[in-house]
This record gives sequence, C-alpha cells and structure tokens, in this order.
Amino acid sequence: MVPGLGVVGTIIPGLGVGGTIVLGRALVWAGLWYMCGEVVTGEQVYRTAVRDLVMKMYGCLVLLLVAVVSCSDLDIDPKGYILYCPCMGRFGNQAEHFLGALAFAKSLNRTLVLPPWVEYHWPKPRSVQVPFDKYFKVDTLLAYHRVMTMEKFMSELAPEIWPPGERTVICYGVRSGGQSGSCNAKDGNPFGPFWDTFDIEFDNSEFYSPLHYEWSSQKDRQDWINRFPPDKYRVLAFTGAPAAFPAAQKNIPLHRYLHWSKEITDAVDKVIEEKIGVRPFVGIHLRLGSDFERACEHLESSPMMFAAAQCVGSRGQYGKTTPDMCYPPDDLIVREVKATVDELDAKAVYIATDSRTVIQELSEAMSQVKFVVGDPDRPHVDLGVLGQADHYIGNCISTFSAFVKRERDSVGKLSSFWAFKPKEGHIEL
Repeated sequence: MVPGLGVVGTIIPGLGVGGTIVLGRALVWAGLWYMCGEVVTGEQVYRTAVRDLVMKMYGCLVLLLVAVVSCSDLDIDPKGYILYCPCMGRFGNQAEHFLGALAFAKSLNRTLVLPPWVEYHWPKPRSVQVPFDKYFKVDTLLAYHRVMTMEKFMSELAPEIWPPGERTVICYGVRSGGQSGSCNAKDGNPFGPFWDTFDIEFDNSEFYSPLHYEWSSQKDRQDWINRFPPDKYRVLAFTGAPAAFPAAQKNIPLHRYLHWSKEITDAVDKVIEEKIGVRPFVGIHLRLGSDFERACEHLESSPMMFAAAQCVGSRGQYGKTTPDMCYPPDDLIVREVKATVDELDAKAVYIATDSRTVIQELSEAMSQVKFVVGDPDRPHVDLGVLGQADHYIGNCISTFSAFVKRERDSVGKLSSFWAFKPKEGHIEL
C-alpha cells in the first residue's frame, strides 16, 4: 500500500512509490473532472434521470474524497531517522533509555522511530514486542521533536527509503556472535525477536567508535553528522538504545512529554475510583523479590547501581546509598508508611509490588486504613496509580520507582524514598 494514495494505493513496478503517487493522482483528478464535469454541463442535468444523477454525484463525491486523501504526501524526513532495539532490561530500564534516545534524536535532528516495548511473558521463550502507543500517546512527544511509531515507519516508509538489501545496522564495535566483524544485531533474546517482529534482516554492519551519545560541544554533534551524513545514511539503526543508563540528569525533564495512553488512563481512573475509592491515599512501591535482594548485595561495591542517583545524586553529593534503601526491612516499611499516613490523614494505601505485600504487618499497624494491592500483571496501571497518589514512597535504586518519581516531579507532586533522608540543600518534591 502506498501511503500517499490512501487505502486504494499499490506500488506499480518500475515507477516506485513516487511515480505511482504522481500517476495515481493524475488518474484520480482526470476521473473527477470527467464525472463531475458531465454532471454540471448544460442540458445533461435535465435529460438524466434523477437516479442516474444521484449515482453520478455519489461517484463524484467518492473521487473527491480519494483525491483529497491522495494530496497527503509521503513525507520523508530529509534529516533521516533513528531506530533502535530497547534491549536492556524491563520497562523501567527501557524508559530510562528512551529519554536519552529522544534527546539524541533531537540533537541530530533526525526523526525518532518509536520502538515497541520489549516484554517477557512467561512461559514464552522469546520476548514479546508491544507497540509504543499502547501505553503512551504519540502526539504529546511531537511537542518536543519529530517521532513516529515503528509500525508506521516499517509499513509506510521503509519499503522506499530502507528496503531489504539496503539495511545497515550500527554499533560501537564488533559484538560476539555468529559472524566475525559484525554487530550480530539479532543474536540472542530479545535482539532477534525484536527485529523479527518487523521481518528485518541486516545486510551490513558499521561501527561508530569512538563517537558517544552524550556530548557537551557542537563538535561532538558535528562528528556524528560527518560520520553518518543523512543523504547517505537515511536510517541509523542501532543494536541498542543510543543513550546512557541510567538517564542523564539533563534528559530527566523530557519525561513531561511522556503521557499515558487513553487505555492506561482509563484503567488507572477505574482503579482509583472503584478499588481505592477515597482520598487522600498513599502509593508505595515495594521491590522485595529475591532477584532484587541478590542485586542489593552488591550495593557496597556499586553504590550508584541502577537508579540510585535519583536519591544520592550523580556524584553521591546528597547522601550515601545503604542496604535499607535498596531492600528495606518490613518494620521500616511499616514505620515509614504509618508516619506518612498520619501526616496526611490518609484513608488508603495502594501497594505496587513485585513480590511480597507486607499487607498483614501494615494492617495490624493501621487498622482503620484501607489497603489495596495492585495487579502484578498490569505494571503500567500500577505506575499510573502511583503517579496519582497524594504521596508516593519509592525505592531509590529501582528504575520502576524512578519512572513514577519523574512523572510526579513534572507536575509537582510529593515523593519520598525508603530509608532516605537527603542532605540539606537537596529538596525532594
């Protein structure tokens, strides 16, 4: 199908997309002139039966609508496009990378192709790719920079500007895999399943070393443009996100352009209205799974692990990471929730957890408070509800918690973290 020709378009061999569009428009307008011109000529109106006249006018209207649709050009960005696989971790990590990729695309003035979110649905052995716009609006991102979904790019633009046989993938340097001297972009899960979702096979690999994503000078930006000029490289397809992890501090404010889709906001509103049902309420995120407990054992050697900088700062200037911040004990959770509930006179607590709920201990300490546990199979709804809470308590180290904190910061809502009291001068919203 040819986007410029609407639902009726097909590519004519030998003409390509552009030639097909031009020819199609000519035919449409010729038909429009012939049919509609006959309807309004002199005596024809009087000699034509009413039924025939109505049918002609109907045909005229159809052709007019098709002609209007055909006027929408196949808009190809002369500055080029950026694609990438969000292949590191789960949603929280992918969201951190997304902010950097969005900033990177704007810096190079290329359209960012919004990748689907990579999910892992047990017991499926391969990752599942969920369209970007299932969870988030696209139009709000356009207020910052040019974007389009990967589904739209692959169906409407890729056949013309990035056809099979001309698909190059780029990476920093050679990656291990089946081919020598290659990015091996599809080796492993989720790399292979991600690109397979769009039937993408790469024909070549190129390397961008020693260039980097985060730059502080115009020269760094120009180095990218000189190395990958858009007239030669219309598409920069990265094996992974062209962004730092966790998100660079300068890119955190970009979260304000990330708005939940109607599907998610409707589900969030329903939870708040029907399950919580009262205000004010406190939202808490518990990261108490065994995998996170094991990760926290490395905190001493990796004090800036995951999203720790959201609390202690990128240089540890606002405090020191501690084991309780990473994996808070149950009594600390109860104590801090109760203090927040008392301060707000909260009527309910919403619990988002990857494992234990601590609900028995919480209920014993606060018998008059309503406790609601989120659905672990709908983490995005959890995120949305936590974002709407009157106060939020999260985990300093968790990127899932960090997503909520960024969302709340963008609208000035109160947040705090388990076992963390910032040094004077660091104000938590």
